[in-house]
Amino acid sequence: MTITYPISSLLHRKSSTLWNVTPETTVFEAIRLMAEKNIGALPVLAAGRMVGIFTERDYTRKIALHGKTSKDTRVQDVMAREMVTVSPDDTVENCMRLMTEQRVRHLPVVEGPNLVGIISIGDLVNWIISTQNAAIEQMEQYIAGGLPG
Repeated sequence: MTITYPISSLLHRKSSTLWNVTPETTVFEAIRLMAEKNIGALPVLAAGRMVGIFTERDYTRKIALHGKTSKDTRVQDVMAREMVTVSPDDTVENCMRLMTEQRVRHLPVVEGPNLVGIISIGDLVNWIISTQNAAIEQMEQYIAGGLPG
């Protein structure tokens, strides 16, 4: 099975709503938003530009394990500033490779200076499963004589 589809094909299947926080947001407010929206990461935007990403992993490793409180700590104090990003033209395969090599679960998708989406490992797994199911269904139809050769 080929996984050379551009990540833009996956983005079109997702909601266009992109939740985010500012650097000044408290960690508590960020994790409350993440829980409410059932998401594992939030891009951090300042003046419309992405300056970092805040993840559940940041919370567990930089707040809980260091005895800080989420209500007193700002996202800017614990967010990842160096981010691995991809473009809409990057392939699903490249995104999977980057996530594995960099040990990240979320990839911001940027086009020039603009954040256009975020892809999670779950998004990639779901996309691959649905693509495989579609291929299997086509093969079954072909074998049953339902599709022209």
